[in-house]
Amino acid sequence: MAEHLEIAAGNKAERYALLTRQIESVVAGESDQIARMANIASMIHHTFGFWWTGFYRADGNELILGPFQGPLACTRIAFGRGVCGTAWREEHTIVVPDVEQFEGHIACSSASRSEIVVPIRTNGTIIGVLDIDSRELATFDATDQEWLERIVELLVA
Repeated sequence: MAEHLEIAAGNKAERYALLTRQIESVVAGESDQIARMANIASMIHHTFGFWWTGFYRADGNELILGPFQGPLACTRIAFGRGVCGTAWREEHTIVVPDVEQFEGHIACSSASRSEIVVPIRTNGTIIGVLDIDSRELATFDATDQEWLERIVELLVA
């Protein structure tokens, strides 16, 4: 509980900096990627209180649901579909302030209002994405993008 309170203090960048150090510590020495994903999703989710936080793993031409925190999720997403599939196809992070304005958005939950999707790259290949949804509009910004991209790098380090 004390760790959560400590992370809750400070501005967003300070919270991400502390969270990133904690994630580094938790994933150090753990070689199993699913275990790393599970702990990273949990740590991000509980630090910031997002609606949905999780991973999708690339398999052929679709993303398959991986470890996550939050309500029921879409199990498979085709390459290029929705925010996740588009971030995979375009190979860069996508920040969506209002999911209703994103053409082709897949509504796994009608409670989701904004979203960020960060591709996970290893050896030049996208192997999955980190997907985070918020129940508030315009939750995510350049600070989230910068720190979440750093956190995703820890997954494949």
